[in-house]
Amino acid sequence: MLKRFWNRGTKQKIILIIVGLIVICTLLILRDDYQPFLLFLRKYLFILLLFIAIIYFGIRAFRKAESAIKKIFKAILTLASIVLIYVLLWNIGMYDYLQTYNVFNDMDLQEISKLPLSRNERIQPYNNIKTMAYESISETQEVSAPQLVRVDDRNQWTMAVQPSQEYFIQRTNDNIEELFSVSSTSPSPRFSNENRIPATFAIGESLAFSRNTYNAVVQRFNPWQLFNYEPHEAYYMKNDDGNWVQVVSLIKWKGFFFPYPTFGGVMVIETGEHDFNDYLERLLIGKGTFISAEDVQKHPYLTRQNTLSEKISRLQAKSMMFLGGFTDPLPWNKKTAVKIPDLIEDQNQQPFVTDFKFTGTVNNAYDGLYHWFGLEPIGAERTGLSISVFIPADGSKTVYYYNHAARKEGLAGVSAMPAKVMESKKEYDWTVNKPVEFRPFIRDIAGKRRLFMLSTIAAKRANSNQFDGGSTPDLALVDVSYKDVVWIDAKHPSTWNEEILKQLGETWQASENLSDSELYPEKENLKTEIIKDSLTIQRDSIVRDTLNQ
Repeated sequence: MLKRFWNRGTKQKIILIIVGLIVICTLLILRDDYQPFLLFLRKYLFILLLFIAIIYFGIRAFRKAESAIKKIFKAILTLASIVLIYVLLWNIGMYDYLQTYNVFNDMDLQEISKLPLSRNERIQPYNNIKTMAYESISETQEVSAPQLVRVDDRNQWTMAVQPSQEYFIQRTNDNIEELFSVSSTSPSPRFSNENRIPATFAIGESLAFSRNTYNAVVQRFNPWQLFNYEPHEAYYMKNDDGNWVQVVSLIKWKGFFFPYPTFGGVMVIETGEHDFNDYLERLLIGKGTFISAEDVQKHPYLTRQNTLSEKISRLQAKSMMFLGGFTDPLPWNKKTAVKIPDLIEDQNQQPFVTDFKFTGTVNNAYDGLYHWFGLEPIGAERTGLSISVFIPADGSKTVYYYNHAARKEGLAGVSAMPAKVMESKKEYDWTVNKPVEFRPFIRDIAGKRRLFMLSTIAAKRANSNQFDGGSTPDLALVDVSYKDVVWIDAKHPSTWNEEILKQLGETWQASENLSDSELYPEKENLKTEIIKDSLTIQRDSIVRDTLNQ
């Protein structure tokens, strides 16, 4: 038909050329709008082909059937096959089951025999940081999701101060002019001048049209990436030149049978103002510099960093349920199957981004930020800590895990923590105060590497869904082995070990038959140093007396 229309004359040729250019431009400019459909095809292509094959052969068999009864039978069989596949894959959950198994097989798992040490413990929980940020901005502004990243070798909460979703004119015309960067180790982070970073971004998560982060990144994808990649979380950090950049974590879908998400690298968006040339670039080819997962390690500012999407790390941690084999999570097995415990009252669920020191524990692991998960048995009433999972937050391939259950350590899991904390302080009004974000606190104390859960007590107003950020929150440490709670001073981290020993030292000594030198090695070392100093003084005195004679 198009050929006949083309051959009619010059006018028809011009019309076809114009219409063709319009179609091409539309497909080019609007690819951020139809890219979700391309991803849908990518994710479910196998299932769609399976349904098409069943329908095709069903219709073919229906048409070849000679009698009405056979036709009805073929039609019922075809419909039943489609319903059966749907029920198995989605109602029963076999699609997610097989997808998660693919994730497990894709991981480079390494079991460790010794826990790493935690360091640079963050004091304020995620929701407190978000609440305090909103207390420091105007009506027409909002903040992006706070992200814990490494800035100048310090762990900082960073977020963009951007136009609010409710104000369309600002979202269309304004730039992002400012970032918040506050210390994660401070009990009272300040959102004042020194922590307000002037940085202009023409691309932002709340900005409209081609200036939206999602739209700009998708426009940057090549045709292959449109089918296989999707942008997820945005992070603000400094690059190797010391300039602030917006780093967008990318998810890459792999596999044909039950595709699964993996770390796909990042798209880096630099600072810059909104102008006409910038508009054309965004509209036609998008914005950002693509760095593949394989090349991330070539950029120092992206290593030991937090750029991995939590959507991926949660699926990786969930896949640990296959540690005992493909059939272990099935209802009649579940001998070693585990789950991610999500606490109802805790608005920020696992993973918790934590700074770990692996030096002396695992040779090939870096010291820096990891996504930590404390996995528990699948049963609702089983609250023991089964496995600790450490997923490199920079997207590195190797995933480390420590199997507490296999070592029969008998530790309490995250699900058991709130009751322990609330029982230890009965005078608290726990209807408006909640212990949240039980993250690992690991120290060498009393001659042994010990695991605690560090929790922040957050206030929650009546009829409010948000926790309120306290200036100096109360902190509780739970010994997961002895199930005892130690309340510590958020302003004096240097005294935490002393407070732990003061409360639990004698319990450990009686239970583990520890000597005083094992319980208080610092005191024994001090005594040794005093003896050495005394002997040195005596020796010097004898030498002086001998020389004087």
